[in-house]
Amino acid sequence: MSLAVVSSRAITGMAARPVTVEVHLANGLPGLSLVGLPDTEVKESRERVRSALQNSRFEFPARRITINLAPADLPKASGCFDLPIALGILAASGQLPETGLRTHEFAGELSLTGELRPIRGGLAMASAMAQSRSSRALVLPASSAQEAALVEEATVYGAQTLLDVCAHLAEPDVATPLPRATVPRGVAEEGAHPAHPSEQLPGRPQRDLDAPRQETLQAPHAGEIADMLDIKGQEHAKRALEVAAAGGHHILFHGPPGTGKSMLATRLAGLLPPLSKAQAVEAATLASLSAHGFDMRHWGRRPFRAPHHTASAAALVGGGCHFSKLMRLSRIKCDE
Repeated sequence: MSLAVVSSRAITGMAARPVTVEVHLANGLPGLSLVGLPDTEVKESRERVRSALQNSRFEFPARRITINLAPADLPKASGCFDLPIALGILAASGQLPETGLRTHEFAGELSLTGELRPIRGGLAMASAMAQSRSSRALVLPASSAQEAALVEEATVYGAQTLLDVCAHLAEPDVATPLPRATVPRGVAEEGAHPAHPSEQLPGRPQRDLDAPRQETLQAPHAGEIADMLDIKGQEHAKRALEVAAAGGHHILFHGPPGTGKSMLATRLAGLLPPLSKAQAVEAATLASLSAHGFDMRHWGRRPFRAPHHTASAAALVGGGCHFSKLMRLSRIKCDE
């Protein structure tokens, strides 16, 4: 058929809103029109998709192609729409069966060779699907699928190339299913702390998402986070930290430089109770939306930020309006 519909998601703030990618092929002069409030990154996908299809041994249709990203009033940014656009073109041109597209959501950036590159916000997409109780499976680049697999309620598949995704969506008798994304054992088991580097042995089997999980996360190994044992003296200050951590109180450090204020503050995170499952997912989701992405070694840890004392109130919350740029600027400011 000359019309194909593919499901995807767009990152807006901390949310991953559903987006429908509609691809229509019509007679006329060959060309590709992209509508639906796309950002510059999305507009450039037309060249990436064309090269990726041709280098993957597919035929780019010499027809008038119209691509609509709905809803039209929702801004779309990042290159995560490369994969759904490519699949929509293949389905609309009859090179790929459309049946499998209805049971999956897709997000991924394509290289010119057809390989899938990691995207920002894969964990947020999986969280949004779990919250909406979606029955679809999420297909992401392999490196992004691993962090998205932290959401146990979502079915996540990781793919290396465009050909892998097409083989997964082929007819049932010739289909090659993608491997379901799993969480490496010792890194992100539900109820387990991040493993010490010495415990992450090569070839260690991965844990499947269907295995039972505990309700809360244990604390990281001693030595992986700043510990109160590093502080000599300061008994009154340490006692104040313990009271603030136990009661959830604010605490103000005041004193001349060199008395240990910053050192004490960095140890506060180690006194706080372990993160619950929902808190760990929320913290990891926020980190996955930043320019630096989420580090699997930080799963289950309480985040600690140290903004400079000259930071304005607007800088503390990011300032501006573009979320990805806010996170990047805020992180740079906080690390000064």
